[in-house]
Amino acid sequence: MKKGLMIVLVLIALGGWYYANPSKPPVDETPTTRIQRGTLSRTVTATGVIRPVVGAEINVGSRVSGTVKTLRVKVGDAVNAGDLLAQIEQEMFQARVNQARAELEGAKAQLSLSKFNVERAEKLLKKGFGSEEDLQKAQQDLAMAIARINLNQARLQGADIDLGYTSIYAPIKGVIANVTTREGETVAASFAAPTFVTIIDLERLETRAFVDETDIGRIFLGQQASFTVDAYPDVDIPAQVTAIQPKAEMQGSVVNYVVVLEFQTPDQTILRPEMTTHIRFTLEERENVITAPRGVLKRKDGGDYVMVKRKQDWVEQKVRVGWRTAAKAEILEGLEEGETVRVN
Repeated sequence: MKKGLMIVLVLIALGGWYYANPSKPPVDETPTTRIQRGTLSRTVTATGVIRPVVGAEINVGSRVSGTVKTLRVKVGDAVNAGDLLAQIEQEMFQARVNQARAELEGAKAQLSLSKFNVERAEKLLKKGFGSEEDLQKAQQDLAMAIARINLNQARLQGADIDLGYTSIYAPIKGVIANVTTREGETVAASFAAPTFVTIIDLERLETRAFVDETDIGRIFLGQQASFTVDAYPDVDIPAQVTAIQPKAEMQGSVVNYVVVLEFQTPDQTILRPEMTTHIRFTLEERENVITAPRGVLKRKDGGDYVMVKRKQDWVEQKVRVGWRTAAKAEILEGLEEGETVRVN
C-alpha cells in the first residue's frame, strides 16, 4: 500500500514539473543574411603615415644674437601668422639705431656745408678771386659728403632691421610642436639662425603610402583613395594621389614605393603627424549591383551555389557570379534583392 502511494506521488511530481516546463519547439539557429544592392570596389591596400606638407612645418628662430627676454608660447599653443612668439633684449640694438641716426644727421650737416663751399668756390672763380683747384676740392668734398650720407642711411636701415629681428613673430598659422629655448638664455646667430620653436599647420597634412612593388603599376596620379587611422577607425577619409616617388624604399627585404596623397581633415577629427594610415586605392567600381557575402557561396560541380529560403524550405540555388572582392561577390543570376540566404 505504501509502495503504491509513493509511485502515485512521484508521478504527480513529474507531471507538475512538465507542466511548469513545457517542451519548446527547436529554434533554427542557422546564420542567415539578406541579399542587398550595393557598390563593389576593386582596391589596392597599403599602410602609410601622416606628414606635414612642404611648408606646413617651420622652424622659427632668431636672426640676431642676444638674450631671450620673453618667451610667450609653449608646446600645444595655437598661433596665428603674425603673433609675437619671443622677444630678444633690445637695448643694445636700440643704441645702434640711435648711433646710426646721429651719424646720419652729422653727414647731412656736412653735406650742407659742402654744397655751400661748392657754390662759394664757383662764385669766387667767376669773379677772378678763386682758382680751379679750390673748386675741384670743394666738389670732391661734396661727393664724399653724398657718399657718407648713403653709407649712413644704409647703416641706419641695417640697425633698424636688426632691431626688428629682436621681435620674433609666427610666420604661419599652426600649433607649437616644439620649444627649444627659454627665457634668460643667450642665443648666438653668427652662423645659422638658432631655432626657438617649431610650428606645424595641422590643416596642411598629407599621407604617404608605402605601396608594394607588385601593386605600384596600378597606381596613377589623380587616383581616388580613402584611408582610416587608428584613432578614428570608423571615419573613412577621402584622398587623392598627388605624387608617386620614383625611388623605392626598402623595408626589410620588401620593396615599397612612396605614394603621396592629399586630403581634407574631416570635421570633429584631429589628425596629427606620424599617425598610421590604412589606405585603399580604388581601381574600379560597380554601383547598384546585387551583392552577397562570399561566405554564402559554396563550390559544387564547378559552379557556385547558395542555400536560399523559399517559402519555409531551404533550397540549393545555382548562381552566376561576377566580380569578387575580399568580402563580397556580385550576383548576376540566381538571386533577387531581399532574399534570405544561409551563411556557410
